[in-house]
Amino acid sequence: MTTGFKIIGISTRTSNKNNQSQEDLGKLWGRFFTENILEKIPNKFSPDILAIYTDYKSNYTEEYTTIIGVQVKTLEEIPGGLIGREFPSDNFQKFTAKGEMPQAVIDVWLDIWQRDQGLKRKYTYDFEVYGPKSQNGENSEVEVYLAVASH
Repeated sequence: MTTGFKIIGISTRTSNKNNQSQEDLGKLWGRFFTENILEKIPNKFSPDILAIYTDYKSNYTEEYTTIIGVQVKTLEEIPGGLIGREFPSDNFQKFTAKGEMPQAVIDVWLDIWQRDQGLKRKYTYDFEVYGPKSQNGENSEVEVYLAVASH
């Protein structure tokens, strides 16, 4: 069980069809760093960057929303151009992507999609945590949390 949290960041609606998400998410990450979004976010709770996948139309083959941002203590102050969302507590299965980014994360997701049925995914929201270890070249680590039905 993971406790809920609040996040402020930027988002896009995308799909995995025809590699659309690769292009859209590449642009979103580019914007996050180019526009110094991290610096604009008030009331940070943690320096870790989160990538959240939510508002699934059905499953990973359909549209979903991606939010890149950081956890905050409150949503009372959301700068213009950014969005704030609150996510409830949920049950997650944790995966760890190890290696060169973003390929290591892509490989984890490819594995998850192949095993989609067996994982009992809830499609409420899933997220990745980019902490201090995420920028270590071929020794990088990113945690991937998948919302799953409790056993």
